[in-house]
Amino acid sequence: MEKLLTVVIPSYNVEQYLNQTLESFVIDSQWLGKIEILIVDDGSKDHTADIGKEYEHRYPGIFRVISKENGGHGSTINRGIQEAKGKYFKVVDGDDWVDSNGFQNFIKMLERCDTDFVIANYYEVNDQSKEKTEKTFPQLEEDKKMNLEEVITKIQIPMHALTIKTDILKTNKIKLDEHCFYVDVEYVLYPIPYVKDVTYINEFVYMYRLAVATQSVSMAGYQKHMQNHIDVVLHLAKYLSLYMKKQENQTENVERIAYMRTRIAQMARDQVNIFMSFPVDEKGIKEKFIEFDRELKKINPSVYEETGSYSGMLRMLRKLNFKAYRFIMSISKKRNQTSEE
Repeated sequence: MEKLLTVVIPSYNVEQYLNQTLESFVIDSQWLGKIEILIVDDGSKDHTADIGKEYEHRYPGIFRVISKENGGHGSTINRGIQEAKGKYFKVVDGDDWVDSNGFQNFIKMLERCDTDFVIANYYEVNDQSKEKTEKTFPQLEEDKKMNLEEVITKIQIPMHALTIKTDILKTNKIKLDEHCFYVDVEYVLYPIPYVKDVTYINEFVYMYRLAVATQSVSMAGYQKHMQNHIDVVLHLAKYLSLYMKKQENQTENVERIAYMRTRIAQMARDQVNIFMSFPVDEKGIKEKFIEFDRELKKINPSVYEETGSYSGMLRMLRKLNFKAYRFIMSISKKRNQTSEE
């Protein structure tokens, strides 16, 4: 590999944020030369590509703009994997950024790493108040090579914390859904069967911007892009089913299967909450809910069962074969409102 780290910047109409994003990667020259920043312009209609080209001109061999037709967040990561020349691979969205000092320290420590996954701290930054919330991993021992099983029995790995050895992604042909939101969980889970070891670097690197009105993770966003969310849950459930089938007569991957099952079941529970967020009489939602639940059971019964463990409402709906749907959903909504108050 020509570089130590490839950072892919998925970018779609992010001219408002991109200068801050790219400038945050400008570190001391002795470390800057060890990285490449791929600005993957996903068919933007604004000046995203022009801003990227300014940095490409100022820092040749470091920043590079890749312009492509719009294909969604997953397509930009897929293209980044294809183009990556770094030993390690990281994704930083075009409206987020890195803490420059933390990132430089991270690069110094990454040079000594050879594990498949590297985990680092990050901040959630409220876009309105600018308040920063630390996201750390005190359960993990710093700068120590750990088996994956040791890590996944202690924490859930967020995408923002994760750096992956590029060979894991290339060799195993990891590919995310395209024209689709909510592929972050795919990015974390698809490599799990192939990862052996993990290092935790106790530095704050990623700055994750929250409270942006257009974010797909708002409930309005979830409702608008509900089919995307359904598709990702079912694709992940199918991926796990195939992995479980290969491991039927083996016991050493029990922790990996449990980790993936729980994370997918949590995402399926989120889908249940999305269904519940609609008005009870919203046309087509009940039918969509029933279809999703039946498909999940068919694809991966173990994920289906674990999803039910998170929701008494869902267990009741299943027990009654979705009869009394309106009554059960109304009661659940009232209980949720009461608990929120």
